[in-house]
Amino acid sequence: MDAEEFKQRFLPLHPALYRAAYALMQNADDAEDMVQEAYLKLWDKRDALEIRTNPAAYCISLVRHLCLDQMQTKHYTAQAPLPDNLALPADGDTGQRLEARDQWMHLRRLIARLPDTPRRVLWLRDVEECSMEEIGQATGLTEVNIRSILSRTRKKIREQFNRLTGDKL
Repeated sequence: MDAEEFKQRFLPLHPALYRAAYALMQNADDAEDMVQEAYLKLWDKRDALEIRTNPAAYCISLVRHLCLDQMQTKHYTAQAPLPDNLALPADGDTGQRLEARDQWMHLRRLIARLPDTPRRVLWLRDVEECSMEEIGQATGLTEVNIRSILSRTRKKIREQFNRLTGDKL
């Protein structure tokens, strides 16, 4: 496989590879490093890659394994960064906007307190808008597990939010 064919086959996978790496590493720089490492390994094995039936799945699995190896060797403990502010609509009165901002801050704190796996699954699905298949590839969970984790996590956050604010989420 020459360089041009490699670029055509594997560079379009970059967004999916990055999402998979970011889901595990929870850090943009580390995720990009893992994707670059994957591309180096893919380039080294480029002649053997032509027989792969699903190159996307192979690449995501490669990124996932690289991330897991990196996390084990460094005792990696990155936390998922949550957005500091919520993009509030410009229209509407200031009181409503401030109330929405306060609710967003409460929600951020609740999400930050979640255990690693539920937080990661919720982040991937609701913030990164990943498909169930992408989440499964990034986390190693089955679709049934992902749906169950999402359901329990959303319910838990909803109950805690309602206790904190008295509002319905």
